[in-house]
Parts: sequence; C-alpha cells; structure tokens
Amino acid sequence: MKTALLLTPAVLLLACSSTPAQQPATIAGASDVAARVGDRSITVRELDEKWRASDATQHAEALQALYDGRRAALENIVADMLLAEEAKKKGMSPDAYVESEVVKRVKPVSDSEVVTFYQSNINQMQGRSLEQMAPAINRYLSDQQREAARGALIAELKKAGPAIRVSLDPPRQSVTLASTDPAVGPATAPVTLVEFSDFQCPFCQRVEPTLKQLRAKYGDKLRIVWKDFPLTQIHPQAFKASEAGHCAGDQGKYWEYHDRLFDNQQTLQPADLKKHATDLGLDAAAFASCLDSSKYGERVRDGVSLGTSLGVNSTPTVFINGRRLSGAQPLEVFVATIEEELNRK
Repeated sequence: MKTALLLTPAVLLLACSSTPAQQPATIAGASDVAARVGDRSITVRELDEKWRASDATQHAEALQALYDGRRAALENIVADMLLAEEAKKKGMSPDAYVESEVVKRVKPVSDSEVVTFYQSNINQMQGRSLEQMAPAINRYLSDQQREAARGALIAELKKAGPAIRVSLDPPRQSVTLASTDPAVGPATAPVTLVEFSDFQCPFCQRVEPTLKQLRAKYGDKLRIVWKDFPLTQIHPQAFKASEAGHCAGDQGKYWEYHDRLFDNQQTLQPADLKKHATDLGLDAAAFASCLDSSKYGERVRDGVSLGTSLGVNSTPTVFINGRRLSGAQPLEVFVATIEEELNRK
C-alpha cells in the first residue's frame, strides 16, 4: 500500500461562541429514560432500535466511532501512565525520557529511502521534482520513524509492566448464519469471521490473500464464512458471479471457484462463468442449468438483505465475532482483533 504524503499547508479553523463553556454531556445507558409522553416512558434502547431500523449504516458507524474514540483515549492514558512511571524511575521528565529513548531507536533517513518514497507516490507530487520534494519527504519519513519508535517503546513498557485488563467491549452485531453459507474452519472455532463480499470488487480481491494468511496462522481457531453482497450499481456482473459460486458449490468446489473468480475479475460474463466451471472440471451441463435458471438468486438476495440490515454499504465488510471491520484492512488489523477475541476469556 502506498503511503500518502500531505503536501498542502495546514489550515487552523477557529470557532467563535457567544455561550459560556458547559460541562460535557454524559452518555446515557440503554435503560435510561430519554423522554416521557404523558405516562409513557421512552428509553434510550428504544431510540437505538428505531435509529437502527431507519438507518442501520449510520447507527453502526456512530457506535464504532464512539468505541474507537474511547479506545484511542484509553491507549493514550495507559501510555502516559507507563511513560511517567518509567521516567520517574530514571529521574527524568516524561518528555525528556521519551526523547532520549526515541533518539536511540531512529536512524537518519537515507537518500535512497527518499527516492523510493518519491517514486512510489509520484502521482501525489503534482509535477514537482525530487529535488523540490526531498526536504518534505525527509521530514515526513523522520516523523514516521519517531512515531514508530515511540510505539515500540510503549509496547515494551506494556510487556514489562503491570497486567492491563481492558473491560471496554467493542460494539458487536449479531450476524445470522445459515447452514448453506460457504465456510471454512470448524463451527466450534472460538473466532468466526463473516465476510460480506463482491466478486467484482477490487478491494475484495485485495483482502483475499490476507484471509488466506489468517487461515494458515490460526487453523481451527478461526472459521471464515462468506456472505454475498454484490454492489450491482457499480459491479453489474457481481450478482450472477455470486450465483455461479453457489452453483459450483453444488459440485463441491465453491472455494476453488471462488478463487478462480477473484483471479479473473475481468471475465465475469455468463459465458465466462461457464468456461471457468469447465476449466475446473465441473459438470458443464449441470452448472449451466443451475446458472441459467438463477437457482441461487434468492440466496444472493438474502445476503444483500442481511448485510443491509447490519449497515453494510461497502465491500469488503467483515465481522469478527460481531466486530465490524470495513475495507481491505492490513493483516495487522485483523490479527490484533482476532488476538483480542482469543484472549477475551
């Protein structure tokens, strides 16, 4: 993945207010009363249920944003505590301690690193030469190194310090599974990853190698379940491709066919889908009959309906034990989430 370099000057936005500062609002609990209409009480839970029913995507994103903000704040508080404690042992201020440790861990950015970054992000350079951009790139890479060094320091302190038990639970959604869902891994696995995906989506293709790495890493601890979510407005061949996958599943080759479609995203017309089946050694006549009759059209629509009810509006969207991850996230993000789930109890 290429790293974007922000080249525009920072803009400081200031807001004026004629009202005095107020205490921050508290977050209401689900059973709290939000309003009363006569003798009728309306709870926060009812508001959430109504909100979810009217706009599942907005509701899911808001809950995730709230959790992400709280989790980031928690990480910052823990880091500040650990750094302050270690600095105290060394008779230094936290800032001085961090600076002394960071300096030990970073190396000067080399000319070759600057050139590599420039070439990898040439489309972001707006026609400016390497000589013009070199100072900005050097600063950017140096800042990245410093941030990585600080992160490594905090990770070491966490490992050597007192136990950290996080009770803050992320938002989870109940994803209904069916016995007919294509799946790999045992149903008893402690972690279930449900993927809402689209065979014509380039980002779905990009995440597939990551999912294969996860299967290899976690084995029977992980179950991966496929859910169809073709984005037909932008991927007109995706719906029929989803049907074709299930037709291949009738002959015991769902995952082989799944891999072939992702390897051949430019050839997903009905004739192509039939050729892929033939190339995989499937019974061509049975496959063609299944595909032409839209035998699995309703199953594909069921996947779209379920995803929509969960707030899915892009692919890939993944739920790990009900925890939502959107987009082709790096392997490290998946691993961190799975490790948290394995360590929950």
